[in-house]
Amino acid sequence: MGHLDHAAFGWLTPVLSYVMACIGAALGLRCTVRALGATGRSRRNWLLTAASAIGTGIWTMHFVAMLGFSVSGTEMRYNVPLTILSLLVAMVVVGAGVFAVGYGRDRGRALVLGGLTTGLGVASMHYLGMAALRLHGAVRYDPVLVGLSVVIAVVAATAALWAALNIRSPVAVAVASLVMGGAVSSMHYTGMMAVSVRVSPSGEALPGATAMQFIFPLAVGLGSYLFLTSAFVALSPTAREREASASAQRPVESVAR
Repeated sequence: MGHLDHAAFGWLTPVLSYVMACIGAALGLRCTVRALGATGRSRRNWLLTAASAIGTGIWTMHFVAMLGFSVSGTEMRYNVPLTILSLLVAMVVVGAGVFAVGYGRDRGRALVLGGLTTGLGVASMHYLGMAALRLHGAVRYDPVLVGLSVVIAVVAATAALWAALNIRSPVAVAVASLVMGGAVSSMHYTGMMAVSVRVSPSGEALPGATAMQFIFPLAVGLGSYLFLTSAFVALSPTAREREASASAQRPVESVAR
């Protein structure tokens, strides 16, 4: 059995991955709140931004955490197409959950459906990302811990969508984002605790790319996307602010006439 180290760089990768999960959650929740106050194409665009933010945040959290993962006795590589597919799955499935909430007429049913779909999307991304891992040996999973990680993902996603439906205050959204980031990180490390590796030493070269060759540059790029989009959303006026601005302009126009 190979020795698994989940924090090869100390607290750096766990803390940084948690920060990325919180940023993705905060951005996704703010965009969902904006979407619920909009109509037509504007609602769709906000929901698309929310799905990409949450999906990107979850994916970045997972693979930043994986930068600190190592197994004694073997090198590790990542299958590039599967890794990219895990990102697309995260965005698409999370998007399905977010749109279910954004357009659902029955809020209770939409919340259950959206939470289940989004949670399964989070879990699917995690285990698809793990399937992209290449090493000299066999990876096995504890089914109980795998099941627990999926439950955590579904509960976390449902709680986050509930917050999007019921919370409007930026401070409350920030608190909800910290909770969701903690839940996503808990799901990840619960899933990683389910992993065991039986190493088979070999001199053969592993296929795929190393984490620093592929995962790190992509994570930096996606992290930059989250920061830039967060700035855009923060500077974009809310529907209430636009209405207040329009109301303030009407008396001025009346006086001018």
